[in-house]
Amino acid sequence: MFRQEGQSLIREMYGEMLCLEPWGNDSLRVRSIKGTSFIKEDWALDTTPILDTPCKITIDEKSASITNGNITGVVRHDGLITFYNQRKEILLQEYVRNRNTFDYYCSTLNLAAREWKPYLGGDYQLTVRFESDPEEKLYGMGQYQHGFLNQKFNRLLLEQRNSQVSIPFVLSNKGYGLFWNNPAVGWASFGKSVTEWYAASTKQMDYWITAKDTPAEIEEQYADVVGKAPMMPDYAMGFWQSKLRYQTQEELLNVAREYKRRGLPVSVIVIDFFHWTDHGDWKFDPEYWPDPEGMIKELKSMGIELMVSIWPTVAKTSENFQEMNEKNLLVKNDIGITTHMEFMGNTVFFDATNPKAREYIWEKAKKNYYDKGVKLFWLDEAEPEFSGYQFPLYRYHIGPALQNSNIYPRYFAKAFYDGMTAAGEKQVINLARCAWAGSQKYGALVWSGDVDSSFRGLREQFTAGLNIGLAGIPWWTTDIGGFLRGNPDDPEFRECFVRWFQYGVFSPVFRLHGERIPHKKPIGTKGGGAFFSGADNEVWSYGEDNYETLKKYMFLREEMKPYIKELMKEAHEKGSPVIRTLFYEFPKDEKAWDIEDEYLFGADVLVAPVMYEGMRKRSVYLPEGARWKNAHTREVFDGGQTIEVDAPLDIIPVFLREGGIVDFTI
Repeated sequence: MFRQEGQSLIREMYGEMLCLEPWGNDSLRVRSIKGTSFIKEDWALDTTPILDTPCKITIDEKSASITNGNITGVVRHDGLITFYNQRKEILLQEYVRNRNTFDYYCSTLNLAAREWKPYLGGDYQLTVRFESDPEEKLYGMGQYQHGFLNQKFNRLLLEQRNSQVSIPFVLSNKGYGLFWNNPAVGWASFGKSVTEWYAASTKQMDYWITAKDTPAEIEEQYADVVGKAPMMPDYAMGFWQSKLRYQTQEELLNVAREYKRRGLPVSVIVIDFFHWTDHGDWKFDPEYWPDPEGMIKELKSMGIELMVSIWPTVAKTSENFQEMNEKNLLVKNDIGITTHMEFMGNTVFFDATNPKAREYIWEKAKKNYYDKGVKLFWLDEAEPEFSGYQFPLYRYHIGPALQNSNIYPRYFAKAFYDGMTAAGEKQVINLARCAWAGSQKYGALVWSGDVDSSFRGLREQFTAGLNIGLAGIPWWTTDIGGFLRGNPDDPEFRECFVRWFQYGVFSPVFRLHGERIPHKKPIGTKGGGAFFSGADNEVWSYGEDNYETLKKYMFLREEMKPYIKELMKEAHEKGSPVIRTLFYEFPKDEKAWDIEDEYLFGADVLVAPVMYEGMRKRSVYLPEGARWKNAHTREVFDGGQTIEVDAPLDIIPVFLREGGIVDFTI
């Protein structure tokens, strides 16, 4: 039943093979399969793990155990697993609701901890159950639009959607982190009575668990096994100007010139979608963008990098469709008509899981963009955004969408990372609307998608950004002001915009974007002229009084650049999130685990954004274990207390940790 193979503990019984093995320090990888051999796929666990000391395996008649540093996994005779830390405290245990004659607990429910439901003649639905501690707090899991920081009692779809990023890593206040290493569509439910992980179709169970004393140590160990972001280039730490959408080369250049005329710092300007001749042509429409090289040369003379939108869509009218279809470089339908998205034509998605398809799209992008001077790409629609998200209909190069769909955005980022590094780029950063575990090592800067332009939208991005950081993505941003709607002449939206802008200053990337209404009509009937544009979305578009406020914060961002560079170095070297929950730096402060409306920008800057209409004062909790200086009034306060501070429209409450490496005045 039990045996040791090298440093792995194996149990075979009732047609199941179970394996627990060390995977990095203080960590175990746990796999199970109905069969006699595991699939040859590491998914996100493809970074060679480091092991400082050998593990210890013990086997007796009724159980077996494996110890790797801080963590011990004990497998009972009936196959149930319990994980302990170095203090012999239970971290997590599989769900006990079955009959047995030798254990302390019996149940007639006969509900399995690892439940395999076969598709006749095929693979399995899999549900893995753990006992639930109602007092436990759970964080991470990627980006969800529900507005909660603590994921306990949430049921989360493991599906990639526009504005939803599923990265199934969860961090517990009990001192462990668990990564569900499976890209299948499914869900995770952190219920009061049971925790469940479900895959709608899979061949194998695969998860990773680590035991550490602090959230930072858990996060760093997770980063060691799934990968870390490159070092962010200096220019990316400044201000990014974007809107839906600059329609012509001259319009974009005039905006860049106006920023420079006003003496405003801007690092990146963006050409959004439908600058192309057709979906899947991946090139400028020469009618509206006649001289890309000249445009890029002028932008660079102003110190501005150009970012260009790339979609994974291919129209059936594209000049590349027939070749890609014949070479099997497109996502396929298992049944029905092959149309994946209906938006300005019937389109299909290139198959990012196919190495040949990744090479093909990069060759087109290199010829038509990179070789002309574009070094920054916007990988939009990266989920991909299937119309209706009917995952059972689709099949990738690596298998059915139900089993693999969540990993698509990682491969999309990899296509451009591999191409750009092969071309000589040392510091790759590309904006992506979705990600999976490990996307960060391919230079993915994730943004929160097409979210609502409202205070509620801002509040939802606040918690989403903190949780995706804990899920391993340190580079994250939002559309400042939200994407959907937002009239720059509306006083109510102007207030929301200013508050969002202030929050954006203290985000990993400071980026302005949005649809903005009323729309401007299309300027043509085909190609780059066929889609409308939004209203103006530059910092001077929101009134003269607000302009002075926005200008102040743009220069504050510039002042903070040396500090931001240190944060990006931490992200690169240790995997640390740039924006952090209070408990990340102050885990011994119990109240810090419950604060859901403040955060830390690095270790030394506490930010308490205003996220409600009309709010001009707010309460701020200062974590215990440090003294804090109000960056506005310069007053100094002891930690471990809640204070009330003024927050007029031109002020975001910010506090600086005494003895830290940064100081400024707002």
